[in-house]
Amino acid sequence: FDLGYHTEAEAFLSWLLQATSMTWPELQVLYDVHGESRLPERELDHLSGYAGSRPVRIGNDAHNQLQLDIYGEVLDAVHEFALRGGRLGKSTQRFLVGLGEAVVRRWRQPDEGIWEVRSGRHHNTYSKVMCSVALDRLINLHHAGRLAAPVGRFTVVRDEIRREVETHGFDAKLNSYVSEFGGRGCDASLLLLARYGYLEATAPRMRSTWQRLHRELATGPLYFRYRAEEDGLPAGEGAFGICSFWAVEYRARQGDIEGAHRAFEALLRYASDTGLFAEEFDPRSGEALGNYPQAFTHVGLIDAALALE
Repeated sequence: FDLGYHTEAEAFLSWLLQATSMTWPELQVLYDVHGESRLPERELDHLSGYAGSRPVRIGNDAHNQLQLDIYGEVLDAVHEFALRGGRLGKSTQRFLVGLGEAVVRRWRQPDEGIWEVRSGRHHNTYSKVMCSVALDRLINLHHAGRLAAPVGRFTVVRDEIRREVETHGFDAKLNSYVSEFGGRGCDASLLLLARYGYLEATAPRMRSTWQRLHRELATGPLYFRYRAEEDGLPAGEGAFGICSFWAVEYRARQGDIEGAHRAFEALLRYASDTGLFAEEFDPRSGEALGNYPQAFTHVGLIDAALALE
């Protein structure tokens, strides 16, 4: 929508609602282009992968994971569509309210979180925030006359989630939001709290969280998604492309346009000779790592550019 591709935006939302209807009111993080939700992962042992980057996989075990943030992602997309003049039919309205009811039932559960870690479920701060975003968008759509929702109950639960996040997802001693309730770690998903309107980019708690993320996750213009210390850098992976562009977007929203622009220009130099970006980058050599090309990184670039504009 922001780039003017209205037909494509409407087509994508249509696909999104059709695909997620296959598991409604539960949402998966992964569907194929036909809406298939059963996507078992298997390894192809006979292939070595690029530069020996085993294992080579088909499918993705993340289709079995619980990632509660996806409710906020879907409902935020519908919210954008509706506020730009899109119509929501009666069946779609019932579908969306059903997603809200699922959030009410499930938000207290631990989940694997946005990074698809395979170490079990935790009470991830970003997941809880996105559950509050999901209910907030339904409340807004109700007040805008775009659907009929149990707005009283959704408001109570949204506010309850916010209280839990502010109590257990923020560490007063660190003066920072944290990755998991009661923990002390940080990860780059916390950069998105301002984007989704959970709080303003200039809010004191957001500023202090940004300062910590910059200290602990940044190396030049590049950002890691989280810290797993080994020789001063996360073990086993490079800096994450989309996280680096998230940082640019946050700086722009905060008002540091000059700093955001410098970081943006520096990140553009990590493109390949064809102008494409990988999932990750080696901060020492600049080498592309992980999936290539990676759509996430390009989405982050576009969002950062729009924020700067």
